[in-house]
Amino acid sequence: MAKSSNPEGKTGVRIVVAGDRGTGKSSLIVTAAADTFAANVPRLLPPTRLPEDFYPDRVPITIIDTSSNFSCNLANTKFNAIKKQNVISPEDRGKLAEELKRADAVVLTYACDQPETLNRLSTFWLPELRQLEVKVPVIVVGCRLDLRDELQQVSLEQVMSPIMQQFREIETCIECSAYKHIQIPEVFYYAQKAVLHPTGPLFDQESQTLKPRCVRALKRIFILCDHDRDGALSDAELNDFQVKCFNAPLQPSEIVGVKRVVQDKLVEGVNERGLTLTGFLFLHALFIEKGRLETTWTVLRKFGYNNDIKLSDDLIPHSSFKRAPDQSVELTNEAIEFLKGIYELFDSDLDDNLRPIEVEDVFSTAPESPWNDAPYKDAAEKTALGGLSLDAFLSEWALMTLLDPARSVENLIYIGYPGDASSAIRVTRRRRLDRKKQQSERNVFQCFLFGPTNAGKSALMNSFLGRPYSDSYSPTTDERYAVNVVELPGGIKKTLVLREIPEDGVRKLLSTKDSLAACDIAVFVHDSSDESSWKRATELLVDVAGHGEDTGYEVPCLIVAAKDDLDSFPMAIQDSTRVSQDMGIDAPIPISSKLGDFNNIFRTIVNAAEHPHLSIPETEAGRSRKQYHRLINRSLMFVSVGAAVAIVGLAAYRVYAARKSASS
Repeated sequence: MAKSSNPEGKTGVRIVVAGDRGTGKSSLIVTAAADTFAANVPRLLPPTRLPEDFYPDRVPITIIDTSSNFSCNLANTKFNAIKKQNVISPEDRGKLAEELKRADAVVLTYACDQPETLNRLSTFWLPELRQLEVKVPVIVVGCRLDLRDELQQVSLEQVMSPIMQQFREIETCIECSAYKHIQIPEVFYYAQKAVLHPTGPLFDQESQTLKPRCVRALKRIFILCDHDRDGALSDAELNDFQVKCFNAPLQPSEIVGVKRVVQDKLVEGVNERGLTLTGFLFLHALFIEKGRLETTWTVLRKFGYNNDIKLSDDLIPHSSFKRAPDQSVELTNEAIEFLKGIYELFDSDLDDNLRPIEVEDVFSTAPESPWNDAPYKDAAEKTALGGLSLDAFLSEWALMTLLDPARSVENLIYIGYPGDASSAIRVTRRRRLDRKKQQSERNVFQCFLFGPTNAGKSALMNSFLGRPYSDSYSPTTDERYAVNVVELPGGIKKTLVLREIPEDGVRKLLSTKDSLAACDIAVFVHDSSDESSWKRATELLVDVAGHGEDTGYEVPCLIVAAKDDLDSFPMAIQDSTRVSQDMGIDAPIPISSKLGDFNNIFRTIVNAAEHPHLSIPETEAGRSRKQYHRLINRSLMFVSVGAAVAIVGLAAYRVYAARKSASS
């Protein structure tokens, strides 16, 4: 396969050369740039530039020399004595740290004729890079190869293996001689290559295998190139792949040669239909083992991957997600139909139960499964077999689209969404406009669940996900999500997202102006048997309602009286009636998670969210503010009416005066 081209967007590579004084840094740089050895070189060189045509990738290199007031020349002094001194002056150390932090790659030098400088790599230089958090490829270079004692000949692998085991950031090691011009160009070629085509993201040196994220990306590329979906790349498909990635076709003899190389090492790598996925992966592992990382990187970049082996940002239509705070993002019908097809494809036994291993398989072409961590892990209802029904599968996607639309679209692309990525999502109408129209057009509603500790919020969340009631109590410390489909009369389905807000997290939530903008409806849960729980719930209701009035993001609110299986506290009915009437919302809805009696609470929540102009509480401060505005408006109206009467009267007088004058 052909060589790579300049990775898109990379305009230059900055390589910093560091190491003990006298290890040959400056001679290495001068000889590389001038292609000749100079006997006398300055102690510190200015930045040196290698032009773009110096190496095949056609990316210019800037080489930065560094200074260190340290010498390990045993002819001058004993190494152990010098170790105790300040090895680098504070001024030099500051400059060195600044340069290292700006580096794309670091070349660390030691002198082949001074073994002590090799020891210094692991005792000083490599730990120093870690302390400075310099996370770039490191090339270890043994200079002055021509001066090494012939009696001390040892293999480079034998010398460097222990160090490379300890410091995985070392990309490669090489020995050179500026005086004899041995492997000088190779030093900066490897350094540039480590930046443009790094090994780390692709290959695990210890296990000698492709890394999981690399395998997932190559699997996706294989599937995209397998046009007839028969599980193998035919000769024609292989040729199309070659042309797309390297702009050059494969000759029939070359295709035969590629398949023979694979088949000789891996029988299952080729079948009667062509190159299998196993063979495709083996081929790339072989390229990497032979040092041809540019081949695999060229393939990845042609299919839109960056150095983290994730899709480049410019492939995600971020402009499609722009929205006002009170707008949300949902999947389009087109995307939902695609996901239904994906579900059927991976639900191989057609039992409406996508097992965990099948869910992993759905995302086997993504860098990782997006649902392995919060807030998506355990956010949807599980079947009796521990899998996901179609509704639960679509609910997880709805939740991800609501919370992180860019991630949702990115994963749609990973799993093979065929259309324009921007066609997969839609931005909903502003809720402020929904209130004016007295109807919401949304298919996904987000409900904020408030309440004091031990009020029954988590039990309500668990029941929403079909989980059994438990008497054991553990307080919720972090926000938690639950998502499910709610079927309304007439067979209409809406997706409801419950977001549990811990009691001690309410103040932080309300500290930002737009905190309620994403909330379609707020539910306040209290323990109906505990008067203090009721009082705290009403305090939270007033706080949230007041915040909505202050910011313009008023939301419909419902009160839920949980634990209805217990006796209510005295005055419960009177208190709840008073609060409901005072604030202009419905009376508390009694439920019992323990008895499984939920009084159609989830339908009620969705119904209230669909009518955002109703069930909006009014606080005393809000009512006073409205009365004040009405008074001001009425006063302005009287003033304007009075002014109009005066103007009419003045006009009438002028007409009267004019007529009188005319008659005279």
